[in-house]
Amino acid sequence: MGLFRRNASKKAADDARATAPVEEPAGGDVATTADGAAERPERGPFDAKQVTSMGPRVDLGAIWLPVLPGLELRMEIDKKTQKVTGVSATLGGSGLQVQAFAAPRSEGIWDEVRTEIAGSITRQGGTVDDVPGTFGRELIARIPATGPDGAPAVRPARFVGVDGPRWFLRGVISGRAAVDAEAAKALESVFANVVVVRDANPRPPRDLLTLTMPAKARPGGPDAARAEAGGPEGAAPAAPSFDPLERGPEITEIR
Repeated sequence: MGLFRRNASKKAADDARATAPVEEPAGGDVATTADGAAERPERGPFDAKQVTSMGPRVDLGAIWLPVLPGLELRMEIDKKTQKVTGVSATLGGSGLQVQAFAAPRSEGIWDEVRTEIAGSITRQGGTVDDVPGTFGRELIARIPATGPDGAPAVRPARFVGVDGPRWFLRGVISGRAAVDAEAAKALESVFANVVVVRDANPRPPRDLLTLTMPAKARPGGPDAARAEAGGPEGAAPAAPSFDPLERGPEITEIR
């Protein structure tokens, strides 16, 4: 397991992004300057100011999440406050959990968060590698778990993160996509085309940005706490239970 200081890892992340293939936004026009020049980075995730329309995404408040055929979305609810704390997308037996947080204006927080996550995993007896990835530095984790037969097992997970303007977006890829590069492409595309909507309110770093239920799955509706983008219904892979950014217990609520 290798952990990196801020300057070194920041340079590595910039190098990785510079060589990564460019992802086109999942619909929606790209905001431009007065002379017609694009104002978006080479790849996403994107800030709301970098797009001019939502495109084929579902509005979850602080996150506009792209939808794909067969992609199932499940909202994670804080049991005590009943607030939405995250969203999990599942596709073909793989999962992507996404959460958005406030970040300082002057610097990102992914370097520090990565170190904390790695420490949490190793204290539980797991192993972590800090490696260059699609979105810069990421963690490849092997987390102790219990198999269906009750025997000790290992659950793989990839932790990815992107620092944006006053926000930080974290993703956890689980299931087959955590170990299979080909299987990961679709969920990587979803993460790359997320749009983060950061409100103008002052927030402390790591404060969870407000998520909302999708319009067609408001409380009381037939699909409350779940928004489906087509395809068969399936159980979401379990997300890691530890999280340095966690705000209280989280559950995946299915009705």
